Amino acid sequence: MVPDWPVTTGHSESDDRPVTSTPLSPSPRTTVNRGRNRAVTDRAELHALLEDALVAHVGVVMGGHPVVLPSAYAVDPAGPDRDGTLYVHGSVAAGWLRGATDTTVCVTVTQLDGLVAGRSAFHHSMNYRSAVVIGQARLVEDAEEKARALGLIVDHMIPGRSATLRAHTRKELAATAVLAVPLHEASLKARDGGPGDEPEDVAAGVWGGHVPLRLVAGDPVPDADAEGGVPADVAGRARALADG
Repeated sequence: MVPDWPVTTGHSESDDRPVTSTPLSPSPRTTVNRGRNRAVTDRAELHALLEDALVAHVGVVMGGHPVVLPSAYAVDPAGPDRDGTLYVHGSVAAGWLRGATDTTVCVTVTQLDGLVAGRSAFHHSMNYRSAVVIGQARLVEDAEEKARALGLIVDHMIPGRSATLRAHTRKELAATAVLAVPLHEASLKARDGGPGDEPEDVAAGVWGGHVPLRLVAGDPVPDADAEGGVPADVAGRARALADG
């Protein structure tokens, strides 16, 4: 356990609730053992990755074997769980979601930032930021927290979108389950730059370097029966992704 927890780091962007955080890798099961030079201990960098990425993968044991599934997600740094809350959602009929409730799950989020071309096969790599969050998944039953979490998931895709939409119906809320995972037990690794080639391979004159990668959005495509122009929130999101 980290002795100086909690550490006040500021406030969430959405309201005035205080944000507290523990340095990353606070437990043995989130401690980076291999490639420690790529471990990141600043929790603000974890928040930055979770803000940038769009898809999380949730790992849960079902029927005696592991299942890993992609999911939209959102993060509330000032959420009710220790060091903030990561939310995922799905149908109440989804077996993986039922199986994950009140059990330990592993959530991973990765952003691919580049392809690394080494001067040997051994030194080819990828530039990335990758987070691992381990914790007990909690079924969100409080109506206010559930509505907030669903709004955050929508806004993570398209910031500001949830405020423009009608309220959830009772049927929609009954059909949707939200899981909350504490952000306390988390680790982050990152790599950037070029290859770490051997001196003799560099001297041999083989080209080495890296290819930067980023997610780029195209122009919004209206649905066949859409009315009016593209709304500001959608257009703004597309511009932000297009600009990188």
